[in-house]
Amino acid sequence: MVTPISNPPVTNNPGNSAASRASGQAETRPASAQEQRSQLNAQIVQASLDVSISSGNDGLALLYRSAIESINEQLAPAFGPNAIQNAMGQDNSPEGTAGRILSQTLAFFDGYARQHPNKEPEQLLRDFVDTIRGGFEKGYNEAIGILEGLGVMGEGSHVASEIGKTYALVQQGYDDFLQSRLDALQADDPDPQPAE
Repeated sequence: MVTPISNPPVTNNPGNSAASRASGQAETRPASAQEQRSQLNAQIVQASLDVSISSGNDGLALLYRSAIESINEQLAPAFGPNAIQNAMGQDNSPEGTAGRILSQTLAFFDGYARQHPNKEPEQLLRDFVDTIRGGFEKGYNEAIGILEGLGVMGEGSHVASEIGKTYALVQQGYDDFLQSRLDALQADDPDPQPAE
């Protein structure tokens, strides 16, 4: 048990040591304030970890937050800070997390296109998807690093499985967006190639 920090043991009273020996009690060295703080911090971290692991999908919330923050960094030069609002407390399933990441990031395409009016449409699409994909992957890797540090990404873990599903759904969403827009560009091409 950790002695509360607010009640540190009295160590500057020379009579304490002699009194405990005289009464036949074993003398124990009181923990220093630094040791007490270290023990308390370790207990707080362990309690936080236990709560995080028991709630199951907190890893996905961390992935979402890290991805959005990194995407915000990528979009900041064109759209200012916090271009995408962090929406914690929503559905943190792989589908819900991926859906929010996709809807909030892909919604910036029109603004991105206005920022780059001289780019060819196909290159514009590819550059946009590369930008937001890069932000997502940076956030994903940061989240994985944190979760590995917490020891919750072991093989077969529920958190690792859910994070992996989310990653795949987001990547597929970016691929689908790119392909559908490229298909639309081809359909709008005024000089289609004749079929052979």
